Amino acid sequence: MLKSCGRVSCANRTCAPTIMQAQSLNCPNCGAAISSDSPQCQYCESKLATAACPSCFGMMFIGSRHCPHCGAAAVEAGPATLSVLKCPRCEVDMASIAIASEKLRECARCGGLWLEVAAFENICSNREEQGAVLGGASPAPSHPLTNSGNNIRYVPCPQCRQLMNRINFAHCSGVIVDVCKGHGTWFDRDELSQIIQFIRAGGLEVAREKEKREIQYEREQLRAEQLAASPRPGAFEKYASQDERIEGLSAARGLLKFLIN
Repeated sequence: MLKSCGRVSCANRTCAPTIMQAQSLNCPNCGAAISSDSPQCQYCESKLATAACPSCFGMMFIGSRHCPHCGAAAVEAGPATLSVLKCPRCEVDMASIAIASEKLRECARCGGLWLEVAAFENICSNREEQGAVLGGASPAPSHPLTNSGNNIRYVPCPQCRQLMNRINFAHCSGVIVDVCKGHGTWFDRDELSQIIQFIRAGGLEVAREKEKREIQYEREQLRAEQLAASPRPGAFEKYASQDERIEGLSAARGLLKFLIN
């Protein structure tokens, strides 16, 4: 359950991201009042797309210089130079863009994003780069996906072409991403923004504490079994493995490898 402050409730062990609602905004081109979910201004006919303010999370139209809610400066994505890869869904060439210090690839057709392992780790651990991602969204895709819970499709890694695993990020975020452990993560449109909202709402802390409780429970169960009988083969190795997991959970970068396992 989300509290009124927007942080994740640990007591109820849930940590789904907040869903942004449509708001009344002003067209960045003519100034007319338009709903934030409108794809086009009905007055000047400019195409519109929204992004989240990196400071207050309020919605604003791409092209606005400042957030209409808090006045923070807007952030724009710039060009980058990366090798050309195919979109795992559309099989068209993805464009390279730079947001803050991170370089990533974006599909203009479906709006999906491909982040290599290091780039995703940096975004998960760096608040400034999270804000840049939230404020640097691209216009609506020309062919948006219509996902259905009954139409699950596994997609290949753009680099090694092996089918990727579908993972619930942090095991409780509700955001299902496609992961190649060796190369990176594929995000359908808006999924990366949802994960950043989840992180900023305290979701990683909830996931970390949940993982620690589960590890502690497993260790207590092993101790109880050892008291009842001789140690099972491999029990001490399992203790060592659990110690490594606890150490890894102490840092955001270490936590990431557990969140996508």
